[in-house]
Amino acid sequence: QVQLVESGGGLVQAGGSLRLSCAASGSIFSISAMRWYRQAPGKQRELVAFISRSGSTNYADSVKGRFTISRDNAKNTVYLQMNSLKPEDTAVYYCNADVLVLGGSFYRGYWGQGTQVTVSS
Repeated sequence: QVQLVESGGGLVQAGGSLRLSCAASGSIFSISAMRWYRQAPGKQRELVAFISRSGSTNYADSVKGRFTISRDNAKNTVYLQMNSLKPEDTAVYYCNADVLVLGGSFYRGYWGQGTQVTVSS
């Protein structure tokens, strides 16, 4: 079994910064892609950032140039550095990872519990 535990959410003023982290634990053999999603009330969950095992990244256009995704493979942890935050960044942010468990034969997706990010005007 795999657990993803997020931290770093909170309340910040527009223009400020936050760093989210998500640590995976459990019977993990390998983690391939890791992602951050977000969901605002009444809106679809959207992919914010993607990072491959080797460090290749992609970002949603709305956060490009402001957010940076990174990972520490030794710690099974993914980060999201969020700078120049805007009120429209307010959402619940979710960590996602493709995990091969010990003794497993395929990668499957796991999700964190979500952490609230609120950006005030």
